[in-house]
Amino acid sequence: MADKKFTVLDLLELELSGHDTLNLKCIAGRRGLPRAITLPEINRPGLALSGFFQNFQSNRVQLFGRGETAYLEKLHQESNTESIKEFFSSQIPCCIFAYNTEPTKEFLTLAEESCCPILITDLSSSEVSNRLVRIFSNIFAPKKTMHGVLVEVYGIGIFLTGHSGVGKSETALELVERGHRLVADDIVEMRCVNGNILMGRGSNTLISHHMEIRGIGIINISQLYGVGSIREQKEVQLIVQLEEWDANKAYDRLGSERNYREILGVKINELVIPVRPGRNLPIIIEAAAMNERLKNMGYNSAKDFNQNVLKWIETGEAKRAFDNSQDKY
Repeated sequence: MADKKFTVLDLLELELSGHDTLNLKCIAGRRGLPRAITLPEINRPGLALSGFFQNFQSNRVQLFGRGETAYLEKLHQESNTESIKEFFSSQIPCCIFAYNTEPTKEFLTLAEESCCPILITDLSSSEVSNRLVRIFSNIFAPKKTMHGVLVEVYGIGIFLTGHSGVGKSETALELVERGHRLVADDIVEMRCVNGNILMGRGSNTLISHHMEIRGIGIINISQLYGVGSIREQKEVQLIVQLEEWDANKAYDRLGSERNYREILGVKINELVIPVRPGRNLPIIIEAAAMNERLKNMGYNSAKDFNQNVLKWIETGEAKRAFDNSQDKY
């Protein structure tokens, strides 16, 4: 559910581009534009128009295609408006007509009386449906904000986390210098899309591409490195936790086991990278990103290494190497 009420007016005012544009305009029921859209689903009201209202999903956006519009014309010719009146007796968020088709005058009059917004678009009904589902899945997705830096490295969305001052921003700056892209610094908004995809972006789009570097201050990444160095949002595919080197802690040296962190119900692969002078963190993170891509393609370096060691042992070469080393002493 969205954090705040999302209204029909908000739907009209969404700044959409490309394959997400809806091309909506309101032709009736403008007094109902403040009505809230509370569910991310849509409904095709064919059965309701025919008079069958059992299980009618009146709290969803109602989408009219050519079939529903043709049936409204049939009702108009028969002077039958009873089902339409009952249709508008529910608190419907809004009605959307595809193909730039307009309903009958009786329908518009009843919509005005019930303050139900009537929207039209030049898109086909199937295209409107697909785009609305995609848009609603983003708007109504579960959200949480987290402290860290989100970068894109070789196409992999990497969320850098760790204690304040451990070097997250400096590492991200070096990655940008090496040609990778910054998504957000400091406060990252996470959204669970479609139940299994974790998308990250800046919690404030106006300042998300600014970065605080201790000793320098606030810098604007897009101005310093160009628009190719930033990205508005990215799927989080890997979490890298930076922590101060602890000599008493055993760090993973093979990578044969995957560790996960669960965020909003989505399990994300997590690496713990110790930080100490002399370690080149950007190169390590680049290697982690490429290794993650290999794992996604079905290749696991650690498993391949283990299999090669087992083959080496099975061939007897390990025993001969051991015997030869003993002979020297």
